[in-house]
Amino acid sequence: MAGKDYYGILGVSKSASQDEIKKAYRKMAMKYHPDRNKGDKTAEAKFKDISEAYAVLSDAEKRKQYDMFGSEGFQNRFTQEDIFRDFDFGNIFREFGFSGGSGGRGQNIFGQIFGNTGQTRHFRSSGSPFGSTFGAYGNGRATAIKGQDLVYELSITLEEAFTKTEKVISYQAGGPQQDKISVKIPEGISSGKKLRLQGKGKPGINGGPAGDLFIQIKILDHPIFKRDGDDLISTADIKFTEAVLGTEIDVATIDNKTLRLTVPPGTQNNAKFRFKGYGMPRIDGSGRGDAYVIINVSVPKKLNKKQKGLVTELAKEGF
Repeated sequence: MAGKDYYGILGVSKSASQDEIKKAYRKMAMKYHPDRNKGDKTAEAKFKDISEAYAVLSDAEKRKQYDMFGSEGFQNRFTQEDIFRDFDFGNIFREFGFSGGSGGRGQNIFGQIFGNTGQTRHFRSSGSPFGSTFGAYGNGRATAIKGQDLVYELSITLEEAFTKTEKVISYQAGGPQQDKISVKIPEGISSGKKLRLQGKGKPGINGGPAGDLFIQIKILDHPIFKRDGDDLISTADIKFTEAVLGTEIDVATIDNKTLRLTVPPGTQNNAKFRFKGYGMPRIDGSGRGDAYVIINVSVPKKLNKKQKGLVTELAKEGF
């Protein structure tokens, strides 16, 4: 997960003073506060981001850690609970003139923004309780939260998609170190499909289960074959005379076999021939798709004198 640029979110420089950070937050909070943007989910998301940024940058120690580890490193090490711990929303809201004091709308505003699930949960702060799904506290105990899911795009060749393939990938899940895992890819898989590896995503919060890792497949372009579902399409060039008189040509398959194709006399350009069962394996195990060969009739651009004479004679004969 890419880290958040808290300085960018508040529109201040990395050398900004605490007073500058406070003024920036106050200005943006006035603009995006939910009381002034009722039902606007975009404004709520923005308010959530600026509040998170202010909670970090207004605290000297948290800001120091953020500057030290960088945005991504910071979020790999600190949970939402860590970010908002000891941050008094009630005091900040009272200072800015919002309804964030004791009771009423102020008690529930963060629960609505951060996703209250119906249970009573509280941040440990000196201000009012705000419901949250972010590792908050209820009855003195931390709420277990599932870790974030991750998506890894894995590029494979068409040949690898044709057979059962195993790949070892490296990715970052719970810290600065790279995690390695072996991924089994079923035969016949297509681009855009996702493989789910349960529990291989980001670590959970407060003892919650880890998220999942989704492997999104991308199949690289092939120099010979184009894929259409479970079918494979290739092209073959033949001469004009071969199209007229007929011929035989060799056709390659995805599994390195060679098939003999009889091209009948009078074959037209873009004619399509099918080889049943020589396409990609169906991922449900119900056989294979078909292979198709599209004929491209090559018409010569230049003729020597003898060739031109022969064609002229053919034209006189109504050819």
